[in-house]
Amino acid sequence: MSTAGTDGVIAAIRKDIQLIQPLDSLESAQISDTLLWLDSGVPIFRITPPADPPRHLVAYFVVVDPDHQSLLLGDHIKAQLWLPTGGHVEQGEHPRATVVREMQEELGQQAIFLRGNNRPFFLTTRETVGLTAGHMDVSMWYLLRGRMHQRLQFDRCEFTDMAWFSFDEILASHPAIFDTHMQRFTRKLQSYLGR
Repeated sequence: MSTAGTDGVIAAIRKDIQLIQPLDSLESAQISDTLLWLDSGVPIFRITPPADPPRHLVAYFVVVDPDHQSLLLGDHIKAQLWLPTGGHVEQGEHPRATVVREMQEELGQQAIFLRGNNRPFFLTTRETVGLTAGHMDVSMWYLLRGRMHQRLQFDRCEFTDMAWFSFDEILASHPAIFDTHMQRFTRKLQSYLGR
């Protein structure tokens, strides 16, 4: 993709991030930091796994069944945590396109955005842990619609297992088994769904 094309994608990403309504002061600070990072001109897309550049963009998509107040998480092989599905944003790719691509690759399904909202719902930055520890993921979290009773297939090269967790289970569990921001995300999701 040309530099002009990549610049256009980065501008679109920036606009989407500006529209995120932060949950708290931490998300507000991480949004501000991410906007400065985007404006700095440094590479934002991962070039070589796992950590080149050492800070890069990730798109999480959280599959939610609002009727059962539950969401789908996978036992991620490399991170050694229960995480939402998702992946690294490819060079010049909009994270929304990453979500659509990764939903097909990881779960074999078409992406259906929850409430038709195809913009990121949540933003986090964190240092990775597990087998590829030590670099920074800037993660844009998207919401997809799912159904608990739908038959699941998943990429066993990425995950050892996949399970539905109720919002209450996530909030009551020890936070160390999830992404660092999972419980904060769940509280924001509950508020968004009016629960």
